[in-house]
Amino acid sequence: MKQAIIHIALVVRDYDEAIAFYTEKLNFSLIEDTYQPEQDKRWVVVAPPGVSGTTLLLARASKPEQEPFIGNQTGGRVFLFLHTDDFWRDYHAMRAKGVPFIREPKEAAYGTVAVFADLYGNLWDLLELKDGHPILQRLES
Repeated sequence: MKQAIIHIALVVRDYDEAIAFYTEKLNFSLIEDTYQPEQDKRWVVVAPPGVSGTTLLLARASKPEQEPFIGNQTGGRVFLFLHTDDFWRDYHAMRAKGVPFIREPKEAAYGTVAVFADLYGNLWDLLELKDGHPILQRLES
């Protein structure tokens, strides 16, 4: 049996502002942006450069009860983990584009990490794992 998580839904306020943030500030690719008239919504998928696995589905809040979760899908915990092959390259590029870092870089047993916020306040780890880390081995296989 083979299964995979292909999308993670992220509740956003506006499709276009979310697309702009992820493509311009984080250098993600816009994979799909398709209008679905039967539901009056768009299917918007973005992904980091070089990704062939999990993507991010930008899902506009469509009901008032969804709006409080924009930027707070996990109650203030780090929500998503963006792995990079060059921490310092991406860290400096993101800072230059105005991405706010909540926790500055630190070296840990598993690698180099810093916490940043997306345009809505969701917390992300920017992370470069050390060679030999089990997750890195899975990414490379």
